[in-house]
Formats: sequence, C-alpha cells, structure tokens
Amino acid sequence: MLDTGGAAQQREVTLVSVTLDALDRGLLQVLQLDGRAAFSGIARQLGVSERTVARRYRRLCTLGLRIVGQPVPLRLGMTRWLLRIHCTPDAAGTIAEALARRPDTSWISLASGGTELYCAVTARTPHDRDALLLDKLPRTPRLVSVSAHCLLRLFTGITSTWYASGLPFGRAQETDVLLPAAELHEPVGPLTLDATDRALLAALAKDGRAGLPELAAATSRSTSSVQRHLDRLRADGALGFSVDFDPQHLGYQMMTHLWLRVAPGELSTIGTTLAAHPEIAFAAATTGPHNLVASGVFRGSDDLYHYLDHRVGSLPGIQAIETAPILREVKRLTPAVA
Repeated sequence: MLDTGGAAQQREVTLVSVTLDALDRGLLQVLQLDGRAAFSGIARQLGVSERTVARRYRRLCTLGLRIVGQPVPLRLGMTRWLLRIHCTPDAAGTIAEALARRPDTSWISLASGGTELYCAVTARTPHDRDALLLDKLPRTPRLVSVSAHCLLRLFTGITSTWYASGLPFGRAQETDVLLPAAELHEPVGPLTLDATDRALLAALAKDGRAGLPELAAATSRSTSSVQRHLDRLRADGALGFSVDFDPQHLGYQMMTHLWLRVAPGELSTIGTTLAAHPEIAFAAATTGPHNLVASGVFRGSDDLYHYLDHRVGSLPGIQAIETAPILREVKRLTPAVA
C-alpha cells in the first residue's frame, strides 16, 4: 500500500507577471538543445555579450528555470512505465502526493476531472516494478483501477516540459548546437557505471550546469577525470540534459496528454512526425490499446482543436485519438536513480 499519510505537499505555482523578449526566448531554446552550452557559445549565437547571457540566465532562474542531468533509463538497463490511475475524487490528490514522494516517479499530473492521474515510473529491476504494480498500488484504498504501459521507444528527448515554438532561432538551426548524445544514438545495450559515474549523475541531477570544479568536488576526482566521464556518458547516450520552464510564462495555458492508436506499420513514422511538431514536448511508443502517447502544450482550447483537426488528423495511419487535458502538475522533471 502506498504511504498516503502525512500532510499533502501540493505543488503550488505562483506566476508573476513577466515579459520575455526575443533574447530570453532564444536563450531558452539554445539551452533546450544543449543544457550545458557555454555562455560564450550562446552569446555568439544570439549576437550579444557573454555577460548579457549570464544576466538573462540568472533572471530566468528566478522565474523557475531548471536544468538537470538525467540518466537515460534504457541505456542503463532500466525500464520506464507510464501509469494511468483512476481513483475516487476525494483520493486523487492524496495518492498523487504519495507517488510524488517516491524517488522512482516523475511527471505526476491530475487529469479528467481530477479522478485520473498519470505517473511515469522508472524501474531499475523487475522486482522494483512488481513491488509497486503488484503489491503497493493494488492495496491502496480508494484506488479504482491501474493500467501500466511500458515505454518502448522515445521519439523525443528524456523529457521536456516547456514549449519552444515560434522562437527566433528555429529548427533549421538545430544542427548548429550540440544535441545531447541520448537523442542521437540508438540504444545498444546497458552501460555499466562505476562509482564516479554514479556520483557525477547524482551531482548533475541537482544542477545540470554545475561547473567542473563543483563536479570534481562532488565526485572526489580531478577536473580532467570528471570531463572524461562526462564526455563518455554523453557519447554513449547514457546522459541527457533537460530544461524545465513553466510554459505559462510563454503564454501557453493548456497541457494535454494524447493517446493515439496507430497502425503498427506507421508507428515509427507517426512518432517521428509528432516529435518534430513544436507543440509536442514528449512522444513515445508504448504497450497497450493505444500504442503512441504524447504530451502537448497549447495556448488554449482553440489551439488544441486546430492542432487535432489540421495537424494530427491529417496524418495517415492514425486510427483513434484520446485527449486528456492536465488539470494540475504534482511533480515533474525528476531524474531516474541510476
């Protein structure tokens, strides 16, 4: 049974009125492409001074910008699951908070009138998976049903929780920025980590832009050793960097889960197509009656309608679409434990 005791620690977001100009948005996009991009390189791309980039970055951090390093589960022999949990209306918040306290969960959100919640789980072993799915969840009071969907292939990065469409530096220039290795390589089997790798991943989970001196202190290794380990993890596709910035600061008020039933022979094509849409922050092939799941961010209901009718509806091979607008995010951008 999940530990649902204790006071709920509801994730509350208080948005202040801010104005983000083209430079702020350009900085966000470059960081999304490479979270550890040097300020000097960003400055050259944006045509401003390095000092200006550093100042704008610090301002964005006060608005909630976070960049974290995340191990790639599949590359490290772990499995990712997406849970759809139905519960009684009075229990959804309590169950969501109990799941949020677990280190193996992320992306916990409430949808469908507050009776359905979504939760991403990273299982290190089959035993860890079964302990949650077959033991704790079935014995949790006021939980109506659980469906578990194994994520088979990610068509986007590890996770991305903000919207970058319409920014002044478009997708045509993405090749000018070093993409995380996790997005460039097909998985080729589990990578073995040593103690330094694990310490490095733990430090980057707190601050993906931590400098080499800070990482050296956290791992008790020299800066040159840390750089070698960092380069190896990225080159082997075991480490990516994710950006978290509330999309409401950019004028996007609606986040929605999309469950799609796609003809098997079109799954890769449709998944890759959706991943290229600026509205889509996450897309993955999954098990279950819907074999493709995506998360999108939109300005509002009209924006969502236009996307479904004109962008997705015209794609061949899509047999059905289910939408589930997110009412509240409880937890997001929490890395898997390597």
